[in-house]
Amino acid sequence: MSKAEILGNIRHGLKRGEASQEQKQAVINRINAHTRNLVPQRAQLPHEEQVALFIAMATEAAAEVYQLESINEVPQICANWLKEHNISSLVTASDAPILALDWNSVSDLSCEQRVAQVGDAASLTSSFAGIAETGTLMLHSGKDSPTTLNFLPDNHFVILKRSDIVGPYEDAWQKLRDKTQGDLPRTVNMITGPSRSADIEQKLQMGAHGPKDLIILLIND
Repeated sequence: MSKAEILGNIRHGLKRGEASQEQKQAVINRINAHTRNLVPQRAQLPHEEQVALFIAMATEAAAEVYQLESINEVPQICANWLKEHNISSLVTASDAPILALDWNSVSDLSCEQRVAQVGDAASLTSSFAGIAETGTLMLHSGKDSPTTLNFLPDNHFVILKRSDIVGPYEDAWQKLRDKTQGDLPRTVNMITGPSRSADIEQKLQMGAHGPKDLIILLIND
């Protein structure tokens, strides 16, 4: 009822009644058309140049980027980084690529698969796509990758395959529509660098609303 009341007030302000069936269908047709927006020239590149642009833009946004030859290097890279920062535990998503990794090879790191909780120091997830246009990661929710992993821990490791890097946002959304056949996941997160805010006295504060460190593990696949 509250939603109907809000929409009714908007229509009253616009001095119009409820949309006709033809008007509603026109809106549905426009949404389903997925008309592409303008694509910046910097995103219209061959794939290898898109990869280079993604790395440059992500680094400029204060993310750390590690280029790995194999996904099998992920456990050791995570363990080394966490040891340097005096962290001994890692919470991960439970998707197949992460579960297949040999976590027993890093005995000094405690690793478990679950939703993130307040107080967790570090998390590891996979990503769906990388957007070269702005150095942005696209991640979506699912039973194997709770969204809490993206925001609660102070340090967020993200696995990204080079082949999943696209140029503009429009290509990333189309890639997601193709994968899900239009049945989009409940949540899609766009992450560009670690969380930050300068709302208070214009002083930059890292980790204001999420991780203060974003570590991208770029896999050469």
